[in-house]
Amino acid sequence: MSMMDSESVQAESAVKDGIASEAQGGATGQLNDGQKGSWPVRRVLVAEDETLIRLDLTEMLRDEGYEVVGEAGDGQRAVELAEELTPDLVIMDVKMPIRDGIDAAAEIAAKRISPVVILTAFSQRELVERARDAGAMAYLVKPFSQGDLVPAIELATSRFAELKALEKEVGELTDRLETRKLIDRAKGALMNAHGMSEPEAFRWIQRAAMDRRTTMKVVAQVVADTLSVKPKTAK
Repeated sequence: MSMMDSESVQAESAVKDGIASEAQGGATGQLNDGQKGSWPVRRVLVAEDETLIRLDLTEMLRDEGYEVVGEAGDGQRAVELAEELTPDLVIMDVKMPIRDGIDAAAEIAAKRISPVVILTAFSQRELVERARDAGAMAYLVKPFSQGDLVPAIELATSRFAELKALEKEVGELTDRLETRKLIDRAKGALMNAHGMSEPEAFRWIQRAAMDRRTTMKVVAQVVADTLSVKPKTAK
């Protein structure tokens, strides 16, 4: 057997061994050393004015593998820490001094800093609706267990990710629509000012964007501003 054939056989064998190893790992549900630690650790900010509850909550989070990056004892401090630390999640008690927890949660949610899980000792519909309207992604009713914590956190982070993805998609669609309208205006301006046909005007904008290494939207905006189509006045 030639050296090249030998190397091919060794490579094929290595690939098969790798596939078998992955299949075995998947079947047993175990992670190999290379896979351990591959999941990102969620960074959590805890906002709770009752010290004992805050300590218990922090311990639960750490036991579940979360990293507690900050603690706040009032709503205003919670907002400040959220802006400073940009955690992956904020757990916020409803009843907080200085600033109401729902009001603080509303600011954090409005700024899209982090998803918020609301803690409350009550489960009245009005309170739940207030938390929802404030932008909270999930809520927990006290007393809660460690087993209740993880599903609420994962639900909140999942909903927040979906919201941001949807907003990004809407933003991109809006931008494309605005770009299309702007290019139509620019084409009209070129056709009116220089007697171009519509295809000629479009190609002119396209070439100008390529030559200047910029977007057609930027070129169209300049053209529209410079050669804006003005309504003809009757003589």
